[in-house]
Amino acid sequence: MKYPNFSEEKKLWSRGFKFVAGLDEVGRGPLAGPVVACAVIVTPQHLFSEKISAGPSAKIFIKNFGVQDSKKLTAEQREKVFKILTRHPQIKYGVGEVSEKIIDKINILEATKLAMEKALQNLDCKADYLILDGNFKINLKTSGEQGRTISQKSIVKGDVKVFSCAAASIIAKVTRDKIMEKYHKKYPRYNFKDNKGYGTAGHFACLKKYGPCIIHRRSFWPVSKY
Repeated sequence: MKYPNFSEEKKLWSRGFKFVAGLDEVGRGPLAGPVVACAVIVTPQHLFSEKISAGPSAKIFIKNFGVQDSKKLTAEQREKVFKILTRHPQIKYGVGEVSEKIIDKINILEATKLAMEKALQNLDCKADYLILDGNFKINLKTSGEQGRTISQKSIVKGDVKVFSCAAASIIAKVTRDKIMEKYHKKYPRYNFKDNKGYGTAGHFACLKKYGPCIIHRRSFWPVSKY
C-alpha cells in the first residue's frame, strides 16, 4: 500500500520554513451539519528520532501510525490513528467548524475556506507555509507583520500524497463524525449516527417524510425542495 509521505514538507523545511501546515476538510457534500477543517503541523525532528517515529525513516513512521486519506480507513482505524495524532508531542493541530447556517449564507466553498482559516487560528503555533488539499487557496494573513500573506500551495488529492494533509483529514473526519453522532441524539429520525448527514437513500426518505430539521442545509438539494 502506498502511503502519504513527507516529500512536500521536507522541501519546505529545507527552504527554512519551520511550521508547515497541511490542511484538509470534511463535510462539503452532506445535506446536514457543519463543514469541519483541520490544520496539522509536524515538527521535522521526528525524522531523526527513533523514540518518536519507531524507526529512522518517515516510511516506518507513517506505517506505524496508519496515516493515510481518511476515506481509505474504517471508522475503527480512524479512531485509533486520531488518538495517536492528537496526543503526539511533535504534532500540533487546530480544528475549525462552520455551521450549516453560515454554509447557506456564503456557499460551501467559502465556508470550507472559512473553516480552514479557523483551524489555523486554533493552532498553538503560527504556520509559515500552508499545503492545502484541493485546487483553491484561502485568504489568510499573518498577524503583526503588516498583513503579509502566508505562502501556500494547493495540491489535488493532497490527503493521498502529503502526510500532514492526510493527518488533517483524519482529525477532521473523526471530529465531524462525533458532532453528527451528538446531533443524532437530538434528531434520531434522520439516523445521523450512520449517514453523518450525507445523502443516502434512507436520508432522502426521511426528508420526504419529515421535512428538514434545524441542522439541514437549506441551500442544498433536495433539502431546498422541502
